[in-house]
Amino acid sequence: MSQDSAAPEVARKLSGRRRREVVAVLLFSGGPIFESSIPLSVFGIDRQDAGVPRYRLLVCAGEEGPLRTTGGLELTAPYGLEAIGRAGTVVVPAWRSITSPPPPEALDALRRAHEEGARIVGLCTGAFVLAAAGLLDGRPATTHWMYAPTLAKRYPSVHVDPRELFVDDGDVLTSAGTAAGIDLCLHIVRTDHGTEAAGALARRLVVPPRRSGGQERYLDRSLPEEIGSDPLAEVVSWALEHLHEQFDVETLAARAYMSRRTFDRRFRSLTGSAPLQWLITQRVLQAQRLLETSDYSVDEVAGRCGFRSPVALRGHFRRQLGSSPAAYRAAYRVRRPQGEPAPASMAESVVPVQARRTAAAGITGHTASSTLPPELGKPPTGAYASGHGRPSLPGQRSAP
Repeated sequence: MSQDSAAPEVARKLSGRRRREVVAVLLFSGGPIFESSIPLSVFGIDRQDAGVPRYRLLVCAGEEGPLRTTGGLELTAPYGLEAIGRAGTVVVPAWRSITSPPPPEALDALRRAHEEGARIVGLCTGAFVLAAAGLLDGRPATTHWMYAPTLAKRYPSVHVDPRELFVDDGDVLTSAGTAAGIDLCLHIVRTDHGTEAAGALARRLVVPPRRSGGQERYLDRSLPEEIGSDPLAEVVSWALEHLHEQFDVETLAARAYMSRRTFDRRFRSLTGSAPLQWLITQRVLQAQRLLETSDYSVDEVAGRCGFRSPVALRGHFRRQLGSSPAAYRAAYRVRRPQGEPAPASMAESVVPVQARRTAAAGITGHTASSTLPPELGKPPTGAYASGHGRPSLPGQRSAP
């Protein structure tokens, strides 16, 4: 369930030996210090004078110490995995590597906590630990947008949505990267103690009680690194270089010498995304670039991004970004530094071919959507949902 929905009921009754006010934070060596410090700051400081109910914090080592973190610092956690048995909420603030498996003992502790009714929380890459424990199977979840395709590919039964700041599925909650961990922790306080308590805590932290929008304005829609050495990379590079032309997924499948069904399956297995869904988002991203960097009309932008009509552009643009193209351009120009020139020609406004090839190989590039202000609205969910009854991008059955 997304951040704007009411939290569902917790599925399991809390075990008698666990206490709802006890929060265990599970730390691992190699975890980034910022994400690790978020739940410590939210749940570990007594702010009752400000009207924030007190939690009891247990900082637990998920493996043998000392635990090394950002900048070579070494941490010593006062508790081990056994302390998780007392917690009503268990937070995994981050995991050191999305390519390495978490310690089996830590995964067993998380499973036991979940079976006994504890609320399990994964911040940023902590979602990979929850997924490895099997706690996200068949559930909606999110993580940092950069890692969402990898999470979807590695755990296909997880319904990964990279657009949400956080996802509350009742007894299992996940958040996007870094600062979104604060959003989710505030949401937990709001769920436990109400809006007034969460607002008081937000004032102490000097952050908004709720942030509107999602990760969409930060989302880079290039493909994950794994596709760089795959034969499909050539087809993807061709698609990125010819976005101004009208072609569909059947065209891409033919270029890959595959049937449409085989191409869809192969593309999804590599990226966690359906090919048409990816193609539409690439065209919307290109439209964002042109709206920011050129004076082309919306109709001209539609044609230069391969949309069959301006109506198609407006529909996909609004569904993905919650704004019309014209409103997006107006908001961008208000926010652009005064005196900064905007190129007027296509040659100046499009991304160079080599940059597109780099994007196809999975190297992070410019994210044009980073300038979209939050008041322009929130996109729908399901960007990396891999079927299983989860929603997909509207219009997925028709060519963009």
